[in-house]
Amino acid sequence: MAGNTTPSSRSGQLRQRSRLAGWLFVSPAVLLFLIFVLGPFVAAMALSLFSYDLLTPPKFVGFKNFGQLPKDSLLLRSLGNTFLFAFASVVTHLVGGMLLALAVNRGINKVLSYFVRTALFFPFLISWAAVSLLWKYVLDPTFGIFAFYVGKLGITPPLWFTEPRWALPAIIGIDWWHTIGYTFLIMLAGLQTVPSEMIEAARVDGANRVQTFFNVTVPLMTPTLFFASVITFIGAFQIFDPIQIITGGGPNDSTITAVMYLYQTGFQAFQIGYASTIALVIFAVIMLVTLLQFWGSRKWVHNA
Repeated sequence: MAGNTTPSSRSGQLRQRSRLAGWLFVSPAVLLFLIFVLGPFVAAMALSLFSYDLLTPPKFVGFKNFGQLPKDSLLLRSLGNTFLFAFASVVTHLVGGMLLALAVNRGINKVLSYFVRTALFFPFLISWAAVSLLWKYVLDPTFGIFAFYVGKLGITPPLWFTEPRWALPAIIGIDWWHTIGYTFLIMLAGLQTVPSEMIEAARVDGANRVQTFFNVTVPLMTPTLFFASVITFIGAFQIFDPIQIITGGGPNDSTITAVMYLYQTGFQAFQIGYASTIALVIFAVIMLVTLLQFWGSRKWVHNA
């Protein structure tokens, strides 16, 4: 009959409906990606070719902004500070997160384990603004709690945020306190995926705790360590809030970072074209380091 449909046509209609449903489900994510990721990226690429101060019409300058990058000593200083901060952040988070996870994972009762996990993760839920103001007060050399108790011991505390040699280490410490809870939970989840049979087999073979940790636990934890190192570096390389609130990039540019310099260039000096160029540099650095991490992971990450 003319109104009947064949099995092949019905299956074709079902496939079309399935595709349409799939696109409807992913459309919000695609739309958000286009608006908040791809759109700004394309705009930054376009603006990097112009000299623009928000007040006068943009002037096309080609690749002049890119040619200015190697001559910008403050940009190079900010990149150096950012790399130092990111390296210190990755090392301290991986080591500290692993040690905390090992301590919590060693057979303590469930109530204490829940309390410790909550206490360690809670600072991560506090906004950077509140954390920055809190530590700015705690480490204040005149009125701070730290200076008060250290002074009771007859020790003069350093001027954390006004001495160039102490400012960046202080920011690194504050960042560690604020974000270590997230890394700790990642490490704890990774530890709980290590089969107990592997640990017991190593013990039966005569391995002590240190040997078991480095020869069994760590190799099985390499996917977790790799994931934690990637996200920690990406987050650390974009550090901005505590530096803006606590030091403003000082003293003597000792804490200025790439994103901080981007903010100063674009929203204080109104060099929008050059700021867009710096944004592309930051993106390229993060992308390059992440790709290097993925390339290097083939030599040390052991996937089950």
